[in-house]
Amino acid sequence: MSKGKVIVAMSGGVDSSVAALLLHRQGYDVVGVTMRLWGLERDDVPAANKRCCSVEDVDDARRVCHAIGVPHYFVNFEKEFQSHVIDYFVQEYDRGRTPHPCLACNDKIKFDFLLRRAMFLDADFIATGHYGRVRRDADGTYELLKGVDAGKDQSYVLFTLGQSELSRLLLPVGEYPKDEIRRIAADSRLLVADKPDSQEICFIPNNNYREFVAERVKPRPGNLINLDGEVLGTHPGIQFFTIGQRRGLGLNGNTERPLYVTRIDAESNEVVLGDSEDLLRTRLWASRVNYISGDPPEDMTNVTAKIRYKASEASASVSPMEDGWAEIKFDKPQRAVTPGQAVVFYDEDRILGGGYIELEAPVAAPVG
Repeated sequence: MSKGKVIVAMSGGVDSSVAALLLHRQGYDVVGVTMRLWGLERDDVPAANKRCCSVEDVDDARRVCHAIGVPHYFVNFEKEFQSHVIDYFVQEYDRGRTPHPCLACNDKIKFDFLLRRAMFLDADFIATGHYGRVRRDADGTYELLKGVDAGKDQSYVLFTLGQSELSRLLLPVGEYPKDEIRRIAADSRLLVADKPDSQEICFIPNNNYREFVAERVKPRPGNLINLDGEVLGTHPGIQFFTIGQRRGLGLNGNTERPLYVTRIDAESNEVVLGDSEDLLRTRLWASRVNYISGDPPEDMTNVTAKIRYKASEASASVSPMEDGWAEIKFDKPQRAVTPGQAVVFYDEDRILGGGYIELEAPVAAPVG
């Protein structure tokens, strides 16, 4: 008897392919779905950029489904991807922030639009190739856990999930280390067993986000200033900078010591430079905070948190605030805290939640 119908988001890579294989073996009624998101047969996209949703990736996913013996479909989410990922990505850089597009893609595309499409197809679950785990407690509450492979764990980009999404989500590859996933693919003679992992933003395969953004907004030159407000030089646009950046400042070495971007002010169109020590912060705020359980845990004074995908976790305390905000205090200073990135909270292997980094507390609404 089938354990239920599951829509597997298949990118044509080894992780999502093995996810489909494992679920099929476990007795689920698997349907592979590859999403058309960006760059396929688009006249406005250079040939070098046609990597996301490439014909090769679609063919790989289709051939894997054929090998497993499950159906495969190709669905068009280009409009949604443009609105919720591409436009968001460009707008954040235009605001002097540094976005993480995978967060928007997971939140809106995979776990919103795809989930709704799956329900339309009378599916019970959706599944992805993310390295994370979902566990249901005795009281019926769903928990999000790190993947068993610490080097591949992707829980950081899953913090936006809630109880509704987790109740319908399967993450089979999170139970295995990466080398085991490749071994399973090889033993099953899947053609993607040795396919390299993607290392770039899927819609910017040449990794030149500055060029991508500059084609979609008009950068406005402004001043490079130090922490005292002294003008050190000019810049071509705030969209080309991120917190912690040292190279490409346009000062041509005309400084006595290395300088780093410590702040980007979209309102004044200024990029603030300082010393390495000026990048250290023990306090930050988060907006649009999501708690996996649906409510803030009672005690968040002894958690760990990390401020970017590849960062290490650090001891911290989290104080929930009104309107979806939280204040986070680290025991030790963190380097290059960057607005637009996420800060995610953990209790050992369990993800408590997370939000989007802000450098200032929310302004209280006026009374009356």
